[in-house]
Amino acid sequence: MIAILAFLTVVALLVLWWISRQGLMVKPWLETDSVATLGGADQPRLPPAQIGLGIFLAVVGSLFALLISAYVLRAQLGDWRGFPLPGIVWANSLPLLAASLALEWARVRARHGDIMLAQAGVIGGMGAAAVFIAGQLWAWTILTANGYAITSGPAGSFFYLMTAAHGLHVIGGIVALARPIAKIRRADDVAAIRLSIDLAATYWLFMLLVWVVLLLVLSGWAAAFLALCGRIIAGSG
Repeated sequence: MIAILAFLTVVALLVLWWISRQGLMVKPWLETDSVATLGGADQPRLPPAQIGLGIFLAVVGSLFALLISAYVLRAQLGDWRGFPLPGIVWANSLPLLAASLALEWARVRARHGDIMLAQAGVIGGMGAAAVFIAGQLWAWTILTANGYAITSGPAGSFFYLMTAAHGLHVIGGIVALARPIAKIRRADDVAAIRLSIDLAATYWLFMLLVWVVLLLVLSGWAAAFLALCGRIIAGSG
């Protein structure tokens, strides 16, 4: 229960931070330029695509929060047998980090009007994400060879389930990256290209954060940290 509340809190804070960046927290009645405000009253401050992405990320975050909660509760039963994560699982974080950084770089380039450089960043992000998926498959192969198959026990089942859920969202993100590339090659409106890249960068940052949380949970670090916090709270009470 503590794990799911902690994760949902992180998701809520991220969503609020993202909303504040998009200008949803602006109070139009406090704007000094009333003419400009009235003139743009019929125009939404935030594109529907960004609102949709925010809702989608909240749903995805809730899904992973439920998975983490189920993992923590199941790990408390007596038949739970954990296993050490192979090194490739940790090293595989680097391609995902590279994909997120490439998309952030593409976002900056697009905002400065360097559309072709932005396209290079998107393509680089796609390549790094593909490497991440290959690394996940390699990790599964190593675990299976060491006797930790999906049916070897609850710990193994949860590992495959949680990493597969994340991997599917990464694959979906790779497919979605074709959209800004298509917009660039069609020479669409620059504003539309910027929006598409901005959405992609936000999505990949979220996927990176989810992966970090999953690593902390699957490695046992999150449980140790929560247990320490519980002892501190109990001692202070």
